[in-house]
Amino acid sequence: MGAGRHSSDIYRTIARMCGRGAGFAVALVLKAEGSTPCKPGARAAIDAAGSVRRGTIGGGKVEAEAQRRAVEAVRTGRPVVFDFNLEGDAVRGSRPICGGTMRVLVDPTAARHIAAYAAAAEARECRARGVLVTTVRGPDARDVALEFLVEEAITPELGFPGAEAVRAALEREETGLFVSGSAPGAERLEVFVEPLSPGPLLVIVGGGHIGQALAVQSGLVGFDVTVIDDRPEFTDPDLFPEGATVRCGRPGEEVGGLPLGADAYVVIVTRGHEQDAEALAACIRRPAAYVGMIGSRRKVALMRKHFIESGRATEAEFGRVYAPVGLDIGAVTVPEIAAGIVAQLIAVRRRGVAPRMPVE
Repeated sequence: MGAGRHSSDIYRTIARMCGRGAGFAVALVLKAEGSTPCKPGARAAIDAAGSVRRGTIGGGKVEAEAQRRAVEAVRTGRPVVFDFNLEGDAVRGSRPICGGTMRVLVDPTAARHIAAYAAAAEARECRARGVLVTTVRGPDARDVALEFLVEEAITPELGFPGAEAVRAALEREETGLFVSGSAPGAERLEVFVEPLSPGPLLVIVGGGHIGQALAVQSGLVGFDVTVIDDRPEFTDPDLFPEGATVRCGRPGEEVGGLPLGADAYVVIVTRGHEQDAEALAACIRRPAAYVGMIGSRRKVALMRKHFIESGRATEAEFGRVYAPVGLDIGAVTVPEIAAGIVAQLIAVRRRGVAPRMPVE
């Protein structure tokens, strides 16, 4: 089977929607203060009928308001910015009671920005650093501009808010909303800076139940997730969280084609020992920070013997492999097994080493 590649990345999804020509709007959280359901940078693509096609800005009342405004924005072709208060004070009332405020842009002109969205998607897939800059002009949001800048393009000539502020946002890996034009007669600008900085790469070889649970849990603690499986039904992007990349192809070939540097982590959880061995052979001698493989103690012992006797690995190289994978937490269910694996990943990421499953 030839390798196919798909991504549920929100930027790639928006770029594809732009290319289809149908009207839609992108809702973007510019600012969030207090207790809110989503952070700045959260996005949702909303079609002309008001249905969310991909992404979210938190659901509930604020997303419903964005959907309502998106229908009107698509009809008129005019962007809109609105503020939403979640500070209701009665549990029985209809007002949200989270206690925060959100500022949201609804932009029906996304098709104008297809190049920026495509560049951001490409940067994420190539694990390049950069910033996506959204500029809203005028108090009535009469114009929206979008630009993606790779790190090297953040030069002193950059306009408001300036290269120093943009570079600082990238270094801190924090979004920022910068506002100018408070002086009388000055044009109001709101510039939202969104850093794209890759987290550690987690390659999950096997898109079954454990792989799916692992993709969800590892994404919550900051890993950029790529899932590999040779079965198309287990590389459906809808099985995995937003932002995960999925690749359909032979495990060894797909793992061998990935950049596995010191920030890469590999977890092998395929459906059988042959696929496990193929994936392990493709990464055991590469400088990944972590390689883990699922399996019984007997299976691991047999795999070790085979790899060493066949010359596929030395004792020391196989000794790097966390197998059986995960921490010994008495896990029984699939989510518990995934939790044990994620805990081991965190320990290696933060401490350089992690406890291992007993092998005797």
